[in-house]
Amino acid sequence: MLIRIGYELVFQIPSACPMTLMLGLRPERATSIRRAAGMKLDPVIPIESFTDGFGNLGCRIVAPPGRLVLLDDSIVEDDGSPDPVAPGARQLPVEELPADVLVYLLGSRYCEVDRLLDIAWKLFAKAPLGWGRVQAICDWVHHNIRFGYSFARPTKTAYDVYVERTGVCRDFTHLALTFCRCMNIPARYATGYLGDIGIPPQPCPMDFSGWFEAYLDGRWYTFDARHNVPRIGRVVMARGRDAVDVALTTSFGANTLESFTVWTDEVTEPELSPPAHELIRAAANRIVTV
Repeated sequence: MLIRIGYELVFQIPSACPMTLMLGLRPERATSIRRAAGMKLDPVIPIESFTDGFGNLGCRIVAPPGRLVLLDDSIVEDDGSPDPVAPGARQLPVEELPADVLVYLLGSRYCEVDRLLDIAWKLFAKAPLGWGRVQAICDWVHHNIRFGYSFARPTKTAYDVYVERTGVCRDFTHLALTFCRCMNIPARYATGYLGDIGIPPQPCPMDFSGWFEAYLDGRWYTFDARHNVPRIGRVVMARGRDAVDVALTTSFGANTLESFTVWTDEVTEPELSPPAHELIRAAANRIVTV
């Protein structure tokens, strides 16, 4: 299947502001891109690309005062399969884990393993090892945390989510992956596109999504505590320890996000021709690729 992905972010910048951006796809998705648009900026400014310590593709800019527009509109190919399910996947003892996986057992900015350790063992010690334990964690988070955009705040940690029992997708993810780490299961944060493919259309505006991956039986498996069902069409943008490592934009100065639009839609072969999205048409005369 073909999936059209993209965004338009509009900022107001009061004075020159350095920014790092992580709005592209993971390098592993490069071979699946069928129409590469590339990030477009208005105004045109210098941009420097880099790869971070987690293998994510990012870039940095210095946004000038005034209105800044970031936009992309691409098409990727997907095999149309739901997230893999492997009930028999076993949990590896810590001493058998690869050295580069060990970091995903530790606490991080939003994931306080130390504060949730005893709680996790009380909740999940009797759950079967391996896949069954990760699924038990997702079930608990899914049924005990209430979703709502009004519950979001940038300082909310996994422990806060446990206490308040509310959050958005990243909060569900932080709590679930922290519980996994408490139970000696490596877990990492993932962010990307997840559209309403294979499910009834959702009434909420499209947004980027957050989920996590657990290391079982020598490989990483996708889990999603918010939706808690295998989904079709995930397109990974970045992975890291938690939301800090995969922030879409990080600003080192004052700015205001004026508008935020994301799209993820299944499309047909003819749409491989130049974009026809209303946002692209509206922006055609003021966006220049760099």
